[in-house]
Formats: sequence, structure tokens, C-alpha cells
Amino acid sequence: MSDARVRLRYLGETLDLLFPGSGEARPYSVLPHSLLPRRLAPRAWWHPGRKIMVPSGEATIATYLSEVLSAPVRVVLHVRPALRINRKPILEAHTPDGLAAFVKIGDTDRVRELLANEARTLHLLAGVPLKTVVAPSVLHHGSWRGLSVLALSPLPVRRGRIPADLLVDAIDEISRIPDRGSAWHGDFSPWNIARGADGRLLVWDWERFATGVPPGFDAVHHFFQRALRRADPVTAARACLAQALPVLAPFGLSAAEAKLTAIRYLIALADRHAADGHTPFGPPERWLNPVVDFQETLT
Repeated sequence: MSDARVRLRYLGETLDLLFPGSGEARPYSVLPHSLLPRRLAPRAWWHPGRKIMVPSGEATIATYLSEVLSAPVRVVLHVRPALRINRKPILEAHTPDGLAAFVKIGDTDRVRELLANEARTLHLLAGVPLKTVVAPSVLHHGSWRGLSVLALSPLPVRRGRIPADLLVDAIDEISRIPDRGSAWHGDFSPWNIARGADGRLLVWDWERFATGVPPGFDAVHHFFQRALRRADPVTAARACLAQALPVLAPFGLSAAEAKLTAIRYLIALADRHAADGHTPFGPPERWLNPVVDFQETLT
């Protein structure tokens, strides 16, 4: 099944979940078009393709968000990609003043856990005087029709190159969050960060924040995710080890410490996938073991 068909099928399931009831149906459009579905937005006269009629009324998520944000809300849905263990409905809540919130919906036990962790983390960060990192704030965290709802303030994202020293400073600041000891973001991927207008780093998606990890985990994760864009998992994992020293030297690690940190990161990522019941790179014996086992033969 094509990616577009998978996305549209999941969109249909999401609409049934978030817009139940028999209120007056209103026209929406899949944008930019049905062959490349990325968003479902209230229909405008210039939108291509057919209308998708979406119920309105008191029972919908739009009404709930209007209540918690104290303003009339128009909802734009992100059309989510193919199956992922933490896939969830993502909404934009627009009020007459503009984009008011990004909203995540917890529709499974695992996603509810991740959203609760993100809410706790962002409440923690709100009390920390960060100099380099800018995180969203929690506007609302509650429950609606058995679903968890996490509404976050939008960040003023603008795309562009991120200087290497800014990445290092941000990773270092996250790892030094007071009273937590070696904290890491957990998904410090290129698509979860952007340079702000004031030169600081905007960082979102804090669902995987955790403590008690070796310094530099975020740096290795960032490198690995970039490597996966142009290489298979085995090659990307080997690159993590080959480049461990230049990636981790800014954090004061020696060559031996850097290589060990990279190995521990890859094992931690495999453990995360196993806990989630998800194997996006295939079984660990295919992408992880060849890399780690080879290192063991050298020691």
C-alpha cells in the first residue's frame, strides 16, 4: 500500500476519533493534494481536489480546544506517516489571532505515557533559566473522551543552517539541567530543532527526555539520524563509531570514551525499540550486532 493511501486511511480513523457526532458537516481539504497528503485544513475556494466533510458540534475536539484555549478554534490536522509505534494525531489550533497551539492526542497507553513525560519535562524546563535552548510551554494537559490532550505553545520556527557551536551549547545545556544529572532530550533530531531569530536553539518534542545517560547521547543521536538519511542502518551505525571522537570531543570525551558512548547509545536505541515493540531498522542482530560484535573482537 502506498504512503499516500496509508496516510489517508489513518486520517479517516483520526476524523472518526476526534470529530464524532452528527453536527453540521463542514468542508475541509487535503493539502497540498491527495497524492501527497500532509494536512487537512478548512476548505478555501482555491484548494484543489474534492471536499472532505467533517462534522462539527459540541462533541468534537475543536469545541474542546475552544473551551480550554478560551477562543474559537479552527483545527488543522497533520496527516501522519506510515505506521510508527508513537504515531498519534497532531493538530494545529488556530484562533482569530493566528496559530495558538500545537496539540498532541494520546490515543494509546504508550503515547499517553510519552505525552505525560513531555508535560512533566516542559513544566520542569519552565523553572530553569536556560540561556541557549528554547522549549515550548504547556498550555493545557488534560483528558477528553478517554484521550489525553497536550496543547503546547507554538515556537517561531524558521529553517536554515544551525551552527555547530550552537548545537554543542544546546546539548551541553540540556545535559546540565539542575538536579537531574546527565539529562538528554532523547530525540535531538534535525527535524526537532531550529535556530531562533535571537540566535538560540528552538527545541521541541520532549517526549523522550530522560536522565542518567552518558554525556553526549544527544550528539550521537543527532549524527545517527542525519546518517540514516543517506545510508542504511548498519552503515549509519558504523559511522557513529567511526566519527565518535569528532562528534563527542566537544564534550570532553577521549577517543575511548567517545567510542564507548556511541556503542552505549546504539544499544540504548535498540532497547527503546524493543520496549516499544517496534523495529524500524529490522532486528538488532541485523543492524546492531555486527557493529558491536566487531568492536568486542578488537578489545
